[in-house]
Amino acid sequence: MDGLRVSPWKRYGYDRLYVNASDGTKVAWFDRRTGELTVLVEVHRTAVLDVLAPYLAGPGLTRPVAATPPGDPEKEPLDPGDDLARHRPGEALRAKVDEMTPGFWRRLLDKLLGRRSEAESWRKGLVGERRMGAELERLAGEGWRVLHSVLLPREVDIDHLLIGPGGVFCVNTKYHRGARVWVGDEAVRIGGRSYPYVRKSRAEARRASAALTRACGFAVDVRPVLAFVDTRSLSAVPSLRDVYVIQAQEAAWFRQFAAVWTGVDVEAIYAAARRRDTWIGA
Repeated sequence: MDGLRVSPWKRYGYDRLYVNASDGTKVAWFDRRTGELTVLVEVHRTAVLDVLAPYLAGPGLTRPVAATPPGDPEKEPLDPGDDLARHRPGEALRAKVDEMTPGFWRRLLDKLLGRRSEAESWRKGLVGERRMGAELERLAGEGWRVLHSVLLPREVDIDHLLIGPGGVFCVNTKYHRGARVWVGDEAVRIGGRSYPYVRKSRAEARRASAALTRACGFAVDVRPVLAFVDTRSLSAVPSLRDVYVIQAQEAAWFRQFAAVWTGVDVEAIYAAARRRDTWIGA
């Protein structure tokens, strides 16, 4: 393959040589510390070894060892329980609803006393995540991949992780039917109450970025998105630039972003993201 370029990269404790095509497509990387070569485009393995040869010449330097593209389903089969691609929208909330739903007599008593079940708020959240999940799935035919209910440590889950040509987005869905929603730099105001949605969205995106960077071996920027379902009105302060705010029915909004990842990149990130063990230390 003509036009391959080698770029040294040191970050997050890694020391690697990245091999890219002339158009910026990532083709492979070589880990100087472990001697492991990962080839993303298998047909170009010979060309990759040729272009890396000058960097590996000399006594005492580690030569490439077995290379397996991360997440290659034929070489690294995933156990169904470890494959997050099997999750449906709202999977984590569905489990919470089942856990919190009271029995028949408790439901009857709550109804007689006019009390709302604690599970009701979880059900509303489930409706919202299913609605947003369906919208995001519409992008699948345009080179985008989406995961739902990505579980993180400390009982946190990412509602939706969208991966595509325009970037990687951590989508936090909120259901507030008929509400007037104001989004500030740090919090959200709804009906006189303040919610820490903005700060939590930033934190989830940072954790996702760190986990995917470790798993992929190259820097993966993840941008936070707050998606609201069925609000009466939605406004955000102009100074809020690092967290995107959208209505759930605006999934087409993601098409506006210029391509930053190739199809090969998208599949490599998706392959890492769908593995449960990627998120264990997030």
